[in-house]
Amino acid sequence: MTITLRGISTVVPATVLVQDAVRDVFAAQPGLNRLAQRIVTTSFNVSGIERRHSVLEELTLEPRDETPVFFDQATGELLLPGTKARNAIYAREATGLYVEAGRAAIDATPGVAASEITHVITVSCTGFYAPGPDFMVARELGLDPGVERYHLGFMGCYASIPALRLARQLCQADAAAVVLVISVELCTLHLRSSNDPDTIVASSLFSDGAGAGIVSTRAPEPGERAFELDRFATRITPVGEDDMAWSIGDHGFEMVLSNAVPAIIDAHITGALEPLFEHDAALAEALATDTSSEAVEHWAIHPGGRSILDKVESRLALTEAQLVPARETLRDFGNMSSATVLFVLANILESRDAADGDRVAAMAFGPGLTVESALLTIRA
Repeated sequence: MTITLRGISTVVPATVLVQDAVRDVFAAQPGLNRLAQRIVTTSFNVSGIERRHSVLEELTLEPRDETPVFFDQATGELLLPGTKARNAIYAREATGLYVEAGRAAIDATPGVAASEITHVITVSCTGFYAPGPDFMVARELGLDPGVERYHLGFMGCYASIPALRLARQLCQADAAAVVLVISVELCTLHLRSSNDPDTIVASSLFSDGAGAGIVSTRAPEPGERAFELDRFATRITPVGEDDMAWSIGDHGFEMVLSNAVPAIIDAHITGALEPLFEHDAALAEALATDTSSEAVEHWAIHPGGRSILDKVESRLALTEAQLVPARETLRDFGNMSSATVLFVLANILESRDAADGDRVAAMAFGPGLTVESALLTIRA
């Protein structure tokens, strides 16, 4: 049974954060010690990011009359709203992005109508509310009242890959299933000024965005580009539990992203790919002989940061061209947590280099430290 991912669509909020301007705001915050000021400058400058997007309009630096919640333009000070205030914004803004991304995915999938969606899988780790986004999507898009709904919450940056795996499993169980997968992350709701290096690094990377797609057994129509979902794998590394973590604090969600993460990925990424490649002798041999770049044409690597991409490129002996989709996504959108890998996949599918039958290896990293991966084939 062939199961495909079609209609990949991406959405970002309107507010654009220019990285250099955001750097200057963070570097000028009161209470920063001299070491933290240097870390801010370095982290933002080497991030590989030029611009990001946010649902927070007050971060535009344009004059505003409203009472500030996150940023006081008059003083240039980043404020510290509580978790309740941040989550209230999440509930309002995330709903719109879920619905917009879901509608875009349906519109981009020829031959699929909203009334035919049998399952909805929503993904997020940056906020909570109930009835949740799965309910809001079903209601706002006019889906069947009996549509089955699932929400994968608080899993972190890798969560879209398990969502696609679940969608594939639903289609394997029922060939008539048509599964709408949507990831929305509003990471900028949790940015804050701090002397803590992990918090500073997170502030230099994270952003807001949404990605969606349709998974089913239906074949792509002539001229349509899509992915066949071939195989999935997951691997928990033996170290790193304390180096990438995500918890709820009094003033938003608190990210731990230590500078040890790239080294951990460097040491364990080959082992993490073994279960994905083990069912294909040629791929297993390529992994063992450092020729994976020849066996798999495209690599959808979650751009958790520039140093992570550098380590992956070096360890797997990938070409610079194979990391272009991930680096372009990082440059133009930043790290949107779980939504990011969908942006990378969309970049690959839209590329002139994507040809029918090309293989794609997708990888994303998150708390645990967990590595989720998928093997796909382009149909164009």
